[in-house]
Amino acid sequence: MFWPMIAHVFLVFCLYGLLIIRRNKYTFKDRESAIKLRDRGEEARESHLVNRNIANQFELPVLFHIACLLLYITDADNIVTVVLAWLFVLSRYAHSYVHVTSNRLRQRGALFGIGFALVVCLWAWLAIWLALE
Repeated sequence: MFWPMIAHVFLVFCLYGLLIIRRNKYTFKDRESAIKLRDRGEEARESHLVNRNIANQFELPVLFHIACLLLYITDADNIVTVVLAWLFVLSRYAHSYVHVTSNRLRQRGALFGIGFALVVCLWAWLAIWLALE
């Protein structure tokens, strides 16, 4: 259960790297832009999208990480839960790619829905496991 979690953390690190690159290229292009970010939180669209995506990685994925840890410590993890976890991580990578490139809401929404359903499945598996134990 740990490798999918590590893969998600790697995605977050990559997004922070992309944020640094985009802020340097688009938001910190002059002193006035840097002051706008510092004082009002205003930044270029290109870096704002990455910043929002990073925030997204600390919403639904928090429930994913908790589920993975609980599945592991209760011995409820197995091939099914590991596959579900990897599919969730893949959905997050795809969601992030769409978000920071085309930002097509319909695609993002579908990918979010897939990830949400996968996390619900992980929690349902955990609940059933605990109920039967």
